Amino acid sequence: MAFQNDTLKNAIGQARDKWGWFVALGVLLLILGGIAFANLFVATVASVFFVGWLMLISGVIEIVHAFGVKTWGRFFYWLASGLLYAFAGFFAFYNPLLASTVLTFMLAVALVASGALRAWVGYEHREQRGSGWIIIAGIVTVLAGLVIAMGWPVNSIWILGLFLAIDLIFQGWTFIAFGLALKK
Repeated sequence: MAFQNDTLKNAIGQARDKWGWFVALGVLLLILGGIAFANLFVATVASVFFVGWLMLISGVIEIVHAFGVKTWGRFFYWLASGLLYAFAGFFAFYNPLLASTVLTFMLAVALVASGALRAWVGYEHREQRGSGWIIIAGIVTVLAGLVIAMGWPVNSIWILGLFLAIDLIFQGWTFIAFGLALKK
């Protein structure tokens, strides 16, 4: 137990010495978030390209993995899965606007489904303290998904960029706050 406490204190001390790096990273993320807000279309395309790269890399990894599998059935499963992922990645680069439309629709569906599930879980645990917050969070998430779905497909050219910009700004403020807290 004492070893764990010493290790934790040592790690915190090392992070405290680097507080300026956290603040600098936060400022950089805030600047990038501002740039993303200034041009939501470019931020959306950047998001689609990022997802495209992830899918392409995942597809290649699955194709390579297919050749290491011992049975034919599993080989074809991994090969087909990898080819589909790679195709989707190429598709994101070939037609980023259509890819952003598909991703925006999937985002709306995911928000509605996860919000409904969250509200249901909160309702099922309504006797627990704080369950009302879970229900409210679920309802807000469902409403966000419905707002996105109602604006679809027109909002597909900017909604992913908006999410990216908001995330960058929140991450920036978080790193700045964390770095300043370490300084104290």
